[in-house]
Amino acid sequence: MFTAYVVVTVVTILVNAGIVVADLAKADFVVANSAEVGVPPSWLPPLAALKAAGAGGLLLGLLGVPALGIAAATGLVAFYLGAVITHVRARVFYNIAFPGAFLALAAASLTLSVTR
Repeated sequence: MFTAYVVVTVVTILVNAGIVVADLAKADFVVANSAEVGVPPSWLPPLAALKAAGAGGLLLGLLGVPALGIAAATGLVAFYLGAVITHVRARVFYNIAFPGAFLALAAASLTLSVTR
């Protein structure tokens, strides 16, 4: 079970770090997707900071601060649940898989961190 926790958490950290870079670079796909769901470009840096904090907390959880890892995973679950809700409210379903996948990874990281 510990191996699954490490693998899933590392993947979660990496995908969040990747989207943080895309958010901060205001990549075309990020700006377009945000506009479709009604999120202004000015929100991208604060949202990226939240994702970066979540990824950093997960890393610290792996490195021996389990309570921080659990808190970070919980925060990412809440964040991505909000992203999925935002897509549903905007009726933008064709790309809901991305926030859904991030939510699934965060939820798996949370579940595995609590049960390890």
